[in-house]
Order: sequence, then structure tokens, then C-alpha cells
Amino acid sequence: MKPFLDDNFLLQTPTAQELYHRHAAPQPIIDYHCHLDPALVAEDHHFRNITELWLSGDHYKWRAMRTNGIPERLITGYASDWEKFEAWAATVPYTLRNPLYHWTHLELKTAFGITKRLNPETAREIYDECNDRLQNDPGCTAQGLMRHYNVEIVCTTDDPIDDLRHHKKHASSQVAVASQAEDVVSKPSVCLLPSFRPDKAMAVEHPEAFRTYVERLGEAADLSIRTFSDFIDALQRRHDFFHAAGCRLSDHGLEEFYAEPYTDTEIDIIFNKVKDGGELDETEIRKFKSVMLYIFAVQDFETGWVQQYHYGPLRNNNSRMMAAVGPDTGFDSIGDCRTAHSMSRFLDLLDREERLAKTIIYNLNPADNEMVATMIGNFQDGSIAGKIQWGSGWWFLDQKDGMERQMNTLSLLGLLSRFVGMLTDSRSFLSYPRHEYFRRTLCNLLGNDIENGLLPFTDYEEKRVRQMVEDICYGNAKEYFKPTPLPLP
Repeated sequence: MKPFLDDNFLLQTPTAQELYHRHAAPQPIIDYHCHLDPALVAEDHHFRNITELWLSGDHYKWRAMRTNGIPERLITGYASDWEKFEAWAATVPYTLRNPLYHWTHLELKTAFGITKRLNPETAREIYDECNDRLQNDPGCTAQGLMRHYNVEIVCTTDDPIDDLRHHKKHASSQVAVASQAEDVVSKPSVCLLPSFRPDKAMAVEHPEAFRTYVERLGEAADLSIRTFSDFIDALQRRHDFFHAAGCRLSDHGLEEFYAEPYTDTEIDIIFNKVKDGGELDETEIRKFKSVMLYIFAVQDFETGWVQQYHYGPLRNNNSRMMAAVGPDTGFDSIGDCRTAHSMSRFLDLLDREERLAKTIIYNLNPADNEMVATMIGNFQDGSIAGKIQWGSGWWFLDQKDGMERQMNTLSLLGLLSRFVGMLTDSRSFLSYPRHEYFRRTLCNLLGNDIENGLLPFTDYEEKRVRQMVEDICYGNAKEYFKPTPLPLP
């Protein structure tokens, strides 16, 4: 019987083990999409206990706890931190074969050196041990954990109206650290960069919230927004502001792609209608989203950004719980929209106008795997290796099976060698072992193929496979994103 979570966890062959330990594990992490709070990074936050660090905001764990019969007061409610941790510990034994079981114990092992299994019998001991480390180990802070996991660059998700003060504060602090020679080795800097997430600027299906957002956007851009042209000017100012602050990525959270025909006159009428207190019909909503998606893509192309599209969720399904605890709390699911035609029209329009930026597409429904894998091949233009990317397994798919299916399909229908690899897409500073999980899965796939005679492993091919592992784990992302430190004001 193979031990659980040993050094060769998920690595089934000697070749997989060699590829992981020598070529994947040493690579730094470029976490090019996450939902970490930049304020916590900038202030190098000290977590009061493991509950704040581990359970706060983690809707993956919250969903499992609800399914296990845990009442909401022990999840997002007013219970004490210990009671919430205890409730999670009682749930963990029921997560066997769910990726949460792997992630939970991988995080405890890599962050705290704890190899005990979390359950009701060990809960108090593990709670106290984690808290002792958090309170007494100076390395167990937001930045300390990122350094511990060898994070080189992290890109947060930021609204156009954000002032990015936390990113600038962090950049200033890193300059101060670097000026002290003795700290350069002991405290390598983590580059914190923003990314541009303009979802609220498209959300005309919620007219009241959209009108409020237009007002706040005008304040941020120092521009009175009266017309659609003013609206776009304000967004361009914010895009320019983000670019000056080191941003080189945008991100869009979509149910589906939009590429409806429209005229400028129609868009002016639609914008005025919603701004003046009206509500739009479905056709008007789709036209507005189509023009906004196009304008954002052109802005990204003109500044040389990478654009990311996360599509396919059906959000906030439980209206009762949405009213009680708000969005992003674990009540979203996989949608089943048909979006191939609109995705094609959208990408084709940009390509036809020679305005198609580097693009990453993430699908949430695995039924779309082959569609996306073949769609990206339609718009590779030979100018950049892997210019159009199919993103790693996302959200419900960022586990072993989802990662394997994505990489196997990409291998069959594209070039796995040019893949930019994994990201956390997380709100937790303990989620970096997901990169380890991904790297072990990648090396196991390649190792099995080599051991089974499906890939050569001599002379040139041996070097190519090893370089392929290093590229997917780090090198491809480094070349693709070309991130630079945030310039100081």
C-alpha cells in the first residue's frame, strides 16, 4: 500500500518522480490570476488564527460544510473561530475522494509541517499548533507565506475604479527592503501587480447598480459621465491609470461570449435608457455587452495586454441565501450555455481588424473542452508562440481529474508544450499548493507516457521533455506575460 501524501504523492513512476523533484518543484510561481486582497499583502497581514487564514472567504469549504449538514452560523455566521474550525474538522473525514481532502492535508503539511489527519479527534491539537505558528513565527504572514511558497509574481483582480494604493504601498516597501543588503537574500520580494476586471461596467441587467457604478466611475476618472462616449472616455482613463501602475492583464467573468450586431446609434439609445432609469430587454442587454466586450479588447490590444475570459458559471442560484449572505459564498454552479458561435464571431472580428491581443479562455463546463481546444487554434497567427491559450482547469475543474482532462485534450488538439500553466484563482494565502498539485499531475502524465513507451526519453527528447516541464510550470508564463515591477509614483 502506497503511503498517503508522501514525497511522491500522485507520482506513479520513477520518471514522473524525477521530472517533478528536479524540474517542476524548484520553479518559482507566477500566480497570474487570483482574488487575494492586496491590502493584506501590502500590510503583510498577521492572521489572528487558522480560521481567519483558512476558512474566511473559502466557498469551496463552505459548500462542503453545508452538504455535511453544518448550520450557516458555523460557516459564515456569528459562531466563534474555534467553533467554525471544529465544524470544518468534523466535515473533512466526509470529503474523502473530494479534492478538498487532498488540498486540506497538503496545505497543513506544506505551510505548518503538520502530517496528522484533520478530524474531530485531532482538531484541537491542530488548531492550537497552527495558531502557535501564526502568532510566533515571523514568517507566517501574508508575504511570508508567499515567500515560503516561492511566489515570484501575483496578479490580483481589481475593479477599474480601484485606486491601487495597496499595490503602490507594497512596491514602495519592496524598494525599502531591497535597499538593505542583508535582507535581499532572506526576504526576496514578491511582485504584486493589478489586473483590470471591468465586469460591473457591462452589468446593465442590474440597472440600479449600474447607474451607481457609472457615478463612481466618473468620480474615479474625474469626468462627468453624461453620454456613452463619456462612459468610454472614463474607462479609457482608468485603463491608462492601470497601465501606468504596471497592469498588463485584464480579466472578464462572463456567463457567455457576446457578439451581437449593433449600431452606434443603438448603443447611445441603450446607454441613455438605462442611465435615465429604464430597464433593458434581453436584446438590448446583449447588444450592450457585445460593444463593451469589443471596446475592452481593443483597449487591451493597443496597450499590449493579455486578456482573460472566464466563462460559463451560473451564479447566485439560491436567491434566499444570496439575500442572507451575499454573492461569492458558494451558491454558483456550472452553466450550460451554447457559446461557440458568439466566441468565434468575437475573436474573428478582432482578428479581421488585426486587433486580437494575447488571449486566455477558461471554460467552466467540461463539455466545452474540445470546442475551446479547437477554437484557440483558429486564431493562432504565428506572431507569438501560444498567442491564444486555453486556460487551466478552473473552479469546479481545478482538481486532478479536471487538470488531466484539460491537459490531455490540449495535447491532442493543440500544443501542451506552449501552455502557460496553473494559477490559484483563490482568495486564500494557503492555496499555493494547488500549483504543486498541478505540477505533480503534469509530471505524472508525462512520466506515465514515457514509462509506457508513448514518448521517447533519450538524447534530444529527454532534454525536450524536461524543458517542457520547466516551461509549463514557469517559463512559458514568464515569457507570455512579461511582467514588470510596479513603477512607483
